[in-house]
Amino acid sequence: MNTPRVTWISNSETPSETSFLDAYSQTVMQVAEKVGPAVVAIEVEASRRSGRSGRGGGSGFLFTPDGFILTNSHVVHDAADIEVTLNGGRRYQGALIGDDPQTDLAVVRILAPDLKAAPLGDSSKLRPGQVVVAIGNPYGFQWTVTAGVVSALGRSLRSQSGRLIDNVIQTDAALNPGNSGGPLVNSRGEVIGVNTAVILPAQGICFAIPSLTAQFVAQGLIRDGSIRRGWIGVGGQDVTLHRRLAFLHGLEGSGGVLVLGVEPSSPAFRAGLQDGDVIVGFGGGRVNGIDDLHRVLTEDAVGRSAKLGVLRREEKLEVEITPGEAPPPRDA
Repeated sequence: MNTPRVTWISNSETPSETSFLDAYSQTVMQVAEKVGPAVVAIEVEASRRSGRSGRGGGSGFLFTPDGFILTNSHVVHDAADIEVTLNGGRRYQGALIGDDPQTDLAVVRILAPDLKAAPLGDSSKLRPGQVVVAIGNPYGFQWTVTAGVVSALGRSLRSQSGRLIDNVIQTDAALNPGNSGGPLVNSRGEVIGVNTAVILPAQGICFAIPSLTAQFVAQGLIRDGSIRRGWIGVGGQDVTLHRRLAFLHGLEGSGGVLVLGVEPSSPAFRAGLQDGDVIVGFGGGRVNGIDDLHRVLTEDAVGRSAKLGVLRREEKLEVEITPGEAPPPRDA
């Protein structure tokens, strides 16, 4: 009788598992080799007027071969001096082209030869579960690579200026202080996000500004040095409407913006808004809160007349308003 032949595998991993891990490792290594030379370390000397002292820093990456660098606004905002260190150790003086605290993005430029730029990808094609790689300088450990997946899409994140950043990428690729401004990269070596924040002490909840937002903001900063946004000149807070009032006026949702103050000579002042009014619509769309109002007050809204839906006591009004350009945000 033939005895069955038994083959023992000493490795706990099956060949298919080993192949998968090898492929994953190869992908991460190839991404690091492709994008790593474009990643920079940024050291900043704070200006006296900023209220901060000493030196700080973060990460960034070259996105054009002629020296333009994307990073976070909170890394370089109001800096007296910016020093950029390239992957190979070369150091250059950086010039702040512009920063946008509303999206926590900034553009810095250096003048240097033989620069390697990282390509910007299309963040709209991301899917939850997709592998991503973060490269940066956490805690001063330069050019550190971490990998993870896209945990979620379409998140909202509050910037330091108070404005809501829409469509933020959530990832579990480890980020730490110093990673700010570094690239979040897909498996093809394309930058699909700019790392911006981590929730402490939570583990694996990190955020990046999508590349499409970064591309739009970078173009505006290079062209104009700032980003234009609409402004109507009210101070307000989110408020919940009484259900009877919402039903009476056929309003979807139960929120609005309670006007707490109207700035003199502002578009809201000229439109006749008063303290105690509740803004519930703009341009034919519904406004359920301050964040909805921020979303519609874009550059396209500046100088264009629109209908503002307002509740004044129990009466619903529509007033004509022409948003102006938002003044620069005040430093926190």
